[in-house]
Amino acid sequence: SSGINAEYGLPGYTFTDPTKSQYHRKQTLSYKNGFTIPRGGDIVGLTQADIDELANTQPTLTYGQAKAEPPQDFVPAHVAFDKKVLLFNAYFKQTLNESDKEYYRVRPVKIYYYLEDDSVSVVEPIVENSGIPQGKLIKRQRLPKNDQGEHWQWKDLNVGNNVVFYGKTFHIYSCNNYTKEFMSSEGIMLNPDEGCPSDPYTLSRTEPQHSYVTPPTFDKLKQFIQLDREVLRFHAVWDDRNNMFGVMRPYTLHYYRVDDTIEIREQRQPNDGHDPFPVLIGRRKIPKSRQSLPSNFPSAVMEISEHEIQDWLHEKDLRVGETVIIMDRPFFLYDCDDFTRGYYQQVYNVTFHPIPIELGERKCEVKKEIPPYNGFGSPQDSKQNCLSLIAQPPKKDVMKMLENDLKILRYAVVMESPHPEDKNRRFIISYSLAKDEMQIYEPHQRNAGIIEGKFLEYSQVRKPGSSIDNPEYYTPADFAIGATIEVFSRKFKIVDCDLYVLKYLEANASKFPAATIESIRAIHSDK
Repeated sequence: SSGINAEYGLPGYTFTDPTKSQYHRKQTLSYKNGFTIPRGGDIVGLTQADIDELANTQPTLTYGQAKAEPPQDFVPAHVAFDKKVLLFNAYFKQTLNESDKEYYRVRPVKIYYYLEDDSVSVVEPIVENSGIPQGKLIKRQRLPKNDQGEHWQWKDLNVGNNVVFYGKTFHIYSCNNYTKEFMSSEGIMLNPDEGCPSDPYTLSRTEPQHSYVTPPTFDKLKQFIQLDREVLRFHAVWDDRNNMFGVMRPYTLHYYRVDDTIEIREQRQPNDGHDPFPVLIGRRKIPKSRQSLPSNFPSAVMEISEHEIQDWLHEKDLRVGETVIIMDRPFFLYDCDDFTRGYYQQVYNVTFHPIPIELGERKCEVKKEIPPYNGFGSPQDSKQNCLSLIAQPPKKDVMKMLENDLKILRYAVVMESPHPEDKNRRFIISYSLAKDEMQIYEPHQRNAGIIEGKFLEYSQVRKPGSSIDNPEYYTPADFAIGATIEVFSRKFKIVDCDLYVLKYLEANASKFPAATIESIRAIHSDK
């Protein structure tokens, strides 16, 4: 029976050992010299058979069936493949029938395949000054593959393949790294990259052009490089006083050494009465004489050209103190600039001295006088109308208006009048620091018999005794307590003011009299 109990452990057939007094588990390891070593003796451990039995034990008998994992959330294609684009580099050949030097052109493009909706766009990189309409060749859309209603998919694109979009054949020769990784993850092996063929026309542009050197009779390029911007300047006059209404008019003669051309410009004076045409003769080669022509030249029906003129004006023919005939007009050269004087001294060993010329008396400048004020509008408005032909409003001090915006000084005044009904009338003067204008307002008084309202709109009030042409206006410096001001023949006595008036005057004490500040400080100290 003891064997059955030990093997099966039937309840009611097992008994505890009454002599057992220690129930703890014995340690299987001990420490010696700092190392853990197994203990000997009758320590009971797990055998290999016990470990195998524990490994084969099913946890479902103890914990029950495990719960199934929840299904993964459904992710639509436009979310999973958002902003994921495959990039293929391709090219197409454009046939040229109108050129005898080239038969086709190689035009590289980029094919973008959008995975979220299987759309395709074709873009040609823009080359500056190419003369070809470039940019987006095919807008983003689903491209038809054949007549059966199929469309191009990413599985149909591979390096080395030809794709046909709307009748145009594109050859794919490479792609970017992301496209290679995506294709490899989907089990598609891409062909090795190819090179884009060179454009024959672009190669022809890089080849050095054939140069033919012929010895010229005159090197114009050398003359341009050495003589460019070298201009000889002479001051001349054209005396036309022998003709009716003729005058002596000053001109400037420019001689351009780079091509031996001459230009004559007029020296205009203000209010000289002549039309504003500064250039009398444009830059051109001037013949010495227009009458020295061949006898068989039909001058009646043909104009003179360079083929008929044999002798032209040169820098050797221009001298200060001499008269030059240009287009049948005599020009007397009386002076030149420092560069021209130094050039003739160095090259021709000739020294020029200026010759005094009487060009006539200049007209005296008309002094602008502002007419007196006529009483209409403000003096500033009337003065502004005199300064310009088109009426414009007076200019305002914008910075002062911004700094003193909404700053108002208020004073309480009473009217001084011989009429008894006006003795008890009280007013409020509001002075705007932004516009330097004052307003007078009469508040409501009970049983006064006078309607409240504005007595004076915002305006500048001139002091009595000041001139109309140079008026002086009332300012906060004149508004002392007890002072009397006269506004359009009516006198007002200042009896009180706001505390803000005192603060403003003290903050700007250098701009106002000390007596005015003391009078206002005294009235506020009593309150």
